[in-house]
Amino acid sequence: MAQDAILIVDDDEGIRDQLHWALEAEYRVVSVGSARAALEACGKESPDLVLLDITLSDRETEPSGMDILPQLTESDAYRKVIMVTGSTDKTHALEAVERGVVDFYQKPINLEELRTIIRRALYIQKLERENRSIHDLLGQKYALGAMLGDSPPMREVFRLIETVATTDYTVLITGSSGTGKELAARAIHDKSNRRSRPFVAINCGAIPEELLETELFGHEKGAFTGAQFKKDGKFEVANRGTVFLDEIGDLSGKLQVKLLRFLQDHIVERVGSTKLIELDVRVLAATNSNLETAVADRRFREDLFYRLSVINIHLPDLKDREDDRQLLAEYFLRLFGEENNKRRLSFSARANSAMLAHSWPGNVRELENRIKRAVILSHGPKIEPDDLGLKKADLAAGGETLDLNAARERVERETIAKAMALAGGNVSKAAKLLGTSRTTLYYLLDKVGLNKPAD
Repeated sequence: MAQDAILIVDDDEGIRDQLHWALEAEYRVVSVGSARAALEACGKESPDLVLLDITLSDRETEPSGMDILPQLTESDAYRKVIMVTGSTDKTHALEAVERGVVDFYQKPINLEELRTIIRRALYIQKLERENRSIHDLLGQKYALGAMLGDSPPMREVFRLIETVATTDYTVLITGSSGTGKELAARAIHDKSNRRSRPFVAINCGAIPEELLETELFGHEKGAFTGAQFKKDGKFEVANRGTVFLDEIGDLSGKLQVKLLRFLQDHIVERVGSTKLIELDVRVLAATNSNLETAVADRRFREDLFYRLSVINIHLPDLKDREDDRQLLAEYFLRLFGEENNKRRLSFSARANSAMLAHSWPGNVRELENRIKRAVILSHGPKIEPDDLGLKKADLAAGGETLDLNAARERVERETIAKAMALAGGNVSKAAKLLGTSRTTLYYLLDKVGLNKPAD
């Protein structure tokens, strides 16, 4: 698939060159130096994400980054904008977040931090596009936000999300890796009264402890070696919105204390400061570990555990969502088929049996990745077990599969093949034998993967 495209908009040529060099190996990068050139580039290049300098020019006659913000997303509602500011005054940056900017960062640029912000913004964009695709393809019946399911466990999850979304209670989302914990958190936010405010997600296990504290709570200039500027923490950025703390079980003891204080008083204190900042932020947390065991082992504070788990939503493993496997598989097949111009692909009986027999230890994420792989690797009209990287399904006694859909497909194929043989390959005659029309038989031949001879 094509690389994500990034547009860099900055009047400092040195910064443009630095960012271009740092990002071009991973993304398709275009850079311009003015607001007018940015609007022109958006029309020509259709970037997925824009890194936008907040001022762009000191001249009053020239539009600023803030001025062109609405126009940048006019042609693509999913396009993400990250604001860049050289000022320590957060007023304009927070105003930009309120107007739809997904995040902001301050100069001088920390490239690793910026890469993390970019990946997060593009991930959010992917979720939003998939959410739209789910509703376009399947309607509202089986979907809640970007989550999909109709099994009893998922109907219960959807019910809980709808119930808690309009409250401000802290929610602890549990479940194995790949079950969709961040999707659940985003669904809660999107259904809440805070939906127009920022949703800020932090993976507590992916950031070193010494950086995570300033990431969450911010720091003052000179607070430690290398702290050349004041930095606002994610809690401040998310004011009146939602903070989602993924892998909460990985928090150090020190940060557990600071988080507990925030949940009790809704006050943060930047590293290197004695100033208390009062905030209105809802906290959602998630973990794939057993926090009760961690509490018993004294690795996680009991008081924090009870503060976090006012309401608990558990996401089931895919192996416990038997009714959803085919629904999810068909959705991903249609989604990636559209992306790769392979819209007529379908699963063979053997593939359906293999998916039914597989235990899916990686859950929905594994299913998504295997089907994406299968769509890319497939050459015929049918997805086979080898395309999915799965072994053939276990067979019941007598060599027959117990998968009802697979059995129907096998009988249908055998019947059509027999009719074609009796008709000597003549489609019109075979259609009469089957009691159907030539048009329908042509469709069925294509569906079951049989050659379509000319009459």
